[in-house]
Amino acid sequence: MHIISRKRLLEFSEIHADATDPLDCWYRIAKGSNWTSLVDIRQTYPATDAVGNFTVFNIKGNDYRLITSVVYATQRIYIKYILTHSEYNRDKWKNDPYY
Repeated sequence: MHIISRKRLLEFSEIHADATDPLDCWYRIAKGSNWTSLVDIRQTYPATDAVGNFTVFNIKGNDYRLITSVVYATQRIYIKYILTHSEYNRDKWKNDPYY
């Protein structure tokens, strides 16, 4: 999978240092994967959910939520948002026009 963009993961890690290792682990696993569906993702990350048009990963034991847009046909993952659990629950991210 091609991940666009790792920069967002690194920027989030600068603010939330405890997310650095879990996000780096997610990045390395996702980059080396060849996911073709949510079923494939769930073999690696069972708690992953489809919410609207997004794929949501739990990071660091559900402390953080990684909201992505996965395009299986082109093997691309677009990082949309990385949120704390409380930010995620406010649902502001659902105002995204692609939701």
